[in-house]
Amino acid sequence: MVFLKRQEETKTVVDTIKKALVEKKAKGIAIINLKTIENAVSDYFIVTHGTSDTHVEALANEVVEKTGEKIEATPWHIEGMKNKEWILLDYSDVVVHIFQSYMRDFYRIEELWADADIEYVGEEQTNNENNRK
Repeated sequence: MVFLKRQEETKTVVDTIKKALVEKKAKGIAIINLKTIENAVSDYFIVTHGTSDTHVEALANEVVEKTGEKIEATPWHIEGMKNKEWILLDYSDVVVHIFQSYMRDFYRIEELWADADIEYVGEEQTNNENNRK
């Protein structure tokens, strides 16, 4: 029963983060399910990008604010808030990567986890992903 509860909690974190990113108009939202990948560092990666350093920072702040307000979850670790090119929010089972678009194109995190199931949020995001390949 504990395992099922943890899965439900993780899904709640993913859904809350997804809503926060959509509300702030994040670009190219990809939810990478890593649960079936052996030795994965977390259950989910959520990858997205913003249109400027201000937008990237706003996306990160919105995720932290909404997860705190709605489900009382706080990131275990935050990286990249100073340079705002790649912000990482680590919720343990869920890790959020918020990029500047040029950094996302350079690192191509989705391609590193090609064996995982990836959910793209919104039609625009799917079209952008197809254009990258």
